Amino acid sequence: MTIFASSFIEGLATLMRALPACHTAGVTMTSSQGATTHKNPSPLAFAMEPAMAAAQFAGFTLLTPLLTRLPVGDGRPVLVLPGFTASDQSTAALRYVLARLDYSVHGWHLGQNLGPTQRIVDGLFGRFDDLYQRHGNQPITLVGWSLGGLYARALAARKPEAVRHVISLGSPFRLDRAEETNAGRVFDLLAPVHGLRRPHSVEFRREPYIGPPAVPSTAIFTRGDGVVPWNSCIDDAGPRAENIQVYGSHCGLGYNPTALNIIADRLRLGRDEWRPFQPRGLPLGPYRAKVHQPA
Repeated sequence: MTIFASSFIEGLATLMRALPACHTAGVTMTSSQGATTHKNPSPLAFAMEPAMAAAQFAGFTLLTPLLTRLPVGDGRPVLVLPGFTASDQSTAALRYVLARLDYSVHGWHLGQNLGPTQRIVDGLFGRFDDLYQRHGNQPITLVGWSLGGLYARALAARKPEAVRHVISLGSPFRLDRAEETNAGRVFDLLAPVHGLRRPHSVEFRREPYIGPPAVPSTAIFTRGDGVVPWNSCIDDAGPRAENIQVYGSHCGLGYNPTALNIIADRLRLGRDEWRPFQPRGLPLGPYRAKVHQPA
């Protein structure tokens, strides 16, 4: 379990570096469902992220034997994309569980995610194309945590024929400005690197939210999110789009036992099959899930 502990420490260190940037702002966005107000989580919620993530990691450690005994998959390719300032180390727990369930799971191999720099954008498209060819042009399932989920949706928009399913974890795809999150000022400090305050890669742009992707999509979110507004992470209604609420923190979503169970359930869908997620069993405290219906 050493690698999981390392990823957990990395996540907490990233969060604590961002704490001085905490601020609160309200912004109105527009979607096909009308105007929606997104307000940053409170400074208190942001400050509680480390403790909540620690509790989730403890739960993951205890439940790993059960998670790795979920029904096995079919070996399909899965590419996992980390959140802002994180790396493949942060997704080690998630990838470990999926690998034990017999999926061909891959990290992005691009180091620390400092935003959509030209190197990262080019590297991501190159990594995706390589995996697609390696797996005999079999569509790839994308799992993206926070900013990684925005990358996943951008890939799906540009290569829908090559993407099987997009699963996002606390990804604020309804926002168009990083300042609208509690990590926004850190994102701004790195603007000279990733370029979103000046001309940047045409392959990745923050565009207005226009609805669910053309491919099946599952948006997992938590109302306890202390980093981004939870309602910036949910899709409008769609024939193959769903929003599922779990309980916990933003920084713990990658090893949230309920989120991992949902991901495993979604990966068991056949290639052209779609059925909405249905929570099973008796809801148990923080390990319950709720399907969210957009207003």
